[in-house]
Amino acid sequence: MFGRLAGYEDVNDAERLRHDPAMRWIVGGKAAHGCAASPSQMGRFETKWLAVPENLAALTNLSGQWIDRVHARRPPRGIVLDIDSSVSPTHGEQEMSVWNGHYECPCYHPLFLFNQFGDLERCSLRPGNVQSADEWDAMLKPVLARYQGKVSRIYFRADAAFAMPGVYEFLEAEGIKYAIRIPANQVLQDRIGYLLTRPVGRPANEARRSYANFTYQAGSWTKPRRVVAKVEWHPGELYPRVGFIVTNMARPAENVVTFYNKRGTCEQWIKEGKGAIKWTRLSCRTFAANAVRFQLHALAYNLGNFLRTLATPEPIKDWSLTSLKEKLIKIGAKVVSHGRYVAFQMAEVAIPRQMFQEILRLIAELRRQPPPAPA
Repeated sequence: MFGRLAGYEDVNDAERLRHDPAMRWIVGGKAAHGCAASPSQMGRFETKWLAVPENLAALTNLSGQWIDRVHARRPPRGIVLDIDSSVSPTHGEQEMSVWNGHYECPCYHPLFLFNQFGDLERCSLRPGNVQSADEWDAMLKPVLARYQGKVSRIYFRADAAFAMPGVYEFLEAEGIKYAIRIPANQVLQDRIGYLLTRPVGRPANEARRSYANFTYQAGSWTKPRRVVAKVEWHPGELYPRVGFIVTNMARPAENVVTFYNKRGTCEQWIKEGKGAIKWTRLSCRTFAANAVRFQLHALAYNLGNFLRTLATPEPIKDWSLTSLKEKLIKIGAKVVSHGRYVAFQMAEVAIPRQMFQEILRLIAELRRQPPPAPA
């Protein structure tokens, strides 16, 4: 996991990392004074032991347990959950690797669930031919069960792939506020027909936006629900951009759209995981082994995101995981060993000494304080 965070995503990299002084001291135990695990040991651990269904289930739940420990020190008043799927291209005869017509490649089709802090609450590796919202309940229900009674408000956002009556009914039954995009149809278009007429006069130099909200019931719905519409006229474009959102929130229409648009950060976090952690690099033959690698990548991502949100000074608070990896984690150092300690001497290239000291101070504050001594 530490190797993945540092940019060494393959098991073969363990041949070099097992001798790396920094990695040996991070692993601790016998590795601090000898060698860490070899590639064969790492491979057996991942494909033989962690791939057992019981161990894989425990590994899947581990991200949520970590996040609960973080929230115990930084209790949130509310939680916003964003769900989305992505693509993990495959190569060769990998188990459950299937052609996906949307992505136009053989792939896996993983599902992700993030909170508003960028923490990956839960993820799941799926075959490449499943629908985007497949297994949404197995993804969402365990996370909601963890938060029920702990936070006062829970919100949910998703794109049109999750616009299904079962999703609405479940969220409403749980008392969760949601904003989910729905595909346009002729009935919805007719309801906002007065906004689809091109504005009269000289076109503006900036986009013109109009909002509307109304009650709508699709044929598959058991009751009518509120729908918010946004119409944008952009300079140089002949037709408007139209979007519809189904919601049970009581906010004004413009505020609902603003709230939904923040879902785009979820897609950025997925891209960060692909770029910095390489969590779509799943090269094992069996599906279970690839699912294990995927969950280990997710843990490495969360570890990096905890570092970014909990232990970075203000000047580097907005750094991407790639920047943190290349300027703080995966850097060179001179190792000086003494009888009682080991010193890592690093150059002040990207991180000045004062900033590094501040990072160490913030990390130290996260440690559990010892109980007070008896009087």
